[in-house]
Amino acid sequence: MGGEKNKTRDMVEEEEEPLSPCSRLFNSPDFNCAIIVTMGCKVKGNPPAIIEGLKHTLANHPRFSSILDMKNGKKGKPRWVRTKVRVEEHVIVPDIEPNTENPDQYLEDYISKLTTVPLDLSKPLWEIHVLCLKTSNAESIGILKIHHSLGDGMSLMSLFLACTRKTSDPEALPTVAVQKKQFGPSCYTGFFNKIWWLFVGLWFILRLVFNTFIDVLMFALTICFLRDTETPLLAKPGSELKPKKFVYRIISFDDVKLVKNAMNMTVNDVLLGVTQAGLSRYLSRRYDQEATPKSKDLMRRIRLRSAIMINLRPNTGIEALADMMAKKSKCKWGNLFGYILLPFSLGLETDPLEYLRRAKVTVDRKKQSLEAVFSMAFFKLILKVMGLKASVVLVRKVIHSTTLSFSNVVGPKEEITFHGHPLSYIAPSVFGHPHALTLHFQSYENKVIISVTADPTVIPDPHKMCDDLVESLKLIKSSVLERGLYEMEV
Repeated sequence: MGGEKNKTRDMVEEEEEPLSPCSRLFNSPDFNCAIIVTMGCKVKGNPPAIIEGLKHTLANHPRFSSILDMKNGKKGKPRWVRTKVRVEEHVIVPDIEPNTENPDQYLEDYISKLTTVPLDLSKPLWEIHVLCLKTSNAESIGILKIHHSLGDGMSLMSLFLACTRKTSDPEALPTVAVQKKQFGPSCYTGFFNKIWWLFVGLWFILRLVFNTFIDVLMFALTICFLRDTETPLLAKPGSELKPKKFVYRIISFDDVKLVKNAMNMTVNDVLLGVTQAGLSRYLSRRYDQEATPKSKDLMRRIRLRSAIMINLRPNTGIEALADMMAKKSKCKWGNLFGYILLPFSLGLETDPLEYLRRAKVTVDRKKQSLEAVFSMAFFKLILKVMGLKASVVLVRKVIHSTTLSFSNVVGPKEEITFHGHPLSYIAPSVFGHPHALTLHFQSYENKVIISVTADPTVIPDPHKMCDDLVESLKLIKSSVLERGLYEMEV
């Protein structure tokens, strides 16, 4: 009884907010997703410093200082209710043997176990684990676990960066590259006269309408019956409930930019091309195939797609997020995204650059479509008209019919410090959705971190997949240099 009184006293009832449709989806029993961010630190972990720092940053954020009330909102709908945050309860420091025989394996096993333990609904849905464990790439490890209902991946990554500072300037926020708009009629302003600009604008609108129609049709067919080819990567029923394996590799961002500049592409084009090459190598080994004309044709007939979440909320700069936490702002927050279905082009190519060309064609076409907007509007309509259960069934149907999740997030240009801990790498990922494979690329300083999250009952060798991705980038870079497509800067 006393506990109930304390709980009521800690709540600030006038500061409540209903869950967004996407947050309700992520809180359904059949779709319980969480985000994991692994941070490699260059110094030994200092839990008291992290606790003190979080009190002045993350604990002040409205969503990170609210508990989930599933029944007492208006009309019985779930809501967020502000509460007093006891940061010490959210920072977990496990006891680890000082002379752990294989620290890298220990870390993998520890994160895997985290995927089986649900977050405590009696407090805000986040926690950070501080592991005083020296691994191959870090002196200690921080693991941030956040329920996906608190926000979409892009917003949460921006919020995380707002809690950090440049190592070179402890008062300065990180510098993150802003992606420029790469398509649309506005790109032609100043280059053509008004008549030509009007023609280009009309052509763009026609392509936008046509591409959107085709994509929405494919989305509808996927919900009805269209499923990816049965490959060794496709999830089995119940895969979302299995413990996941988290592995990563670090590659050179300079190598990625070298290929990008040589091929006149974006970083995203290059990473998608590398992924297509890496998955082709991996599947050819699982199928025990060699590069023959017959095997090429077989691989190209594989339908393999990714269901990608596209953030539709205007990106909030990390400066605004840092200010919001400092002033305890009540600004709007949450999930606002739509899905797109991104096809992957597989095959055992003799020319490694062909993977990049195919990736660019795919990405350029998807840029000229409103598929994400339509999918968001459709699922919101289903949720409103038919309820949460019907919406969950449809979303799960789309994910079950595709093979993997794929994302690429731009990170800081320089080394950053998380409450006194300079970071050597950042490796985010997600679990709890019905995919057996999730690939995430995260840039940081002059590195790109490749994170592979896999269901080991489907993909027993995720380390080999990482090796295939790394080797694919090496082959692509070598091909660029051999052909003289890139001239080294003097």
